[in-house]
Amino acid sequence: RINETPATLCLRASFLAYRVRGKIPACVMSSLSNYALRMARLSSRIFGEVARPTDDRSMKVVKLFSEQPLAKRKEVYDWYPQHNLYFALMRKLRFFGLYRDEHEDFKEEMRRLRKLRGKGKPKKGEGKRATKKK
Repeated sequence: RINETPATLCLRASFLAYRVRGKIPACVMSSLSNYALRMARLSSRIFGEVARPTDDRSMKVVKLFSEQPLAKRKEVYDWYPQHNLYFALMRKLRFFGLYRDEHEDFKEEMRRLRKLRGKGKPKKGEGKRATKKK
């Protein structure tokens, strides 16, 4: 690199500063050519960085949007246990006779007694409206 001109040294220093800090200083930005600016913006777009120089308040917004959304974080959506899965497993265990759920047994017994008293739903075509027409 003996044959480097001051312009190429400035360009190399600006890209080095860009790669280290993530943004090109305004004083270096004015001295770069149009092509170098476009290449800097393209490289920042490729590597997912901010394309144009921004202040710290705007960088806070960029940081917020670059983070994963709250609803997709594992610690958020795994906070509560999977009740539907546990309920289905317990129902299967109860069906196989490996688990006894007294409340479900009680509800089944109440349903059975209501049916014996004739309190169940009528079959299709045997409701009040169908018997009234005859």
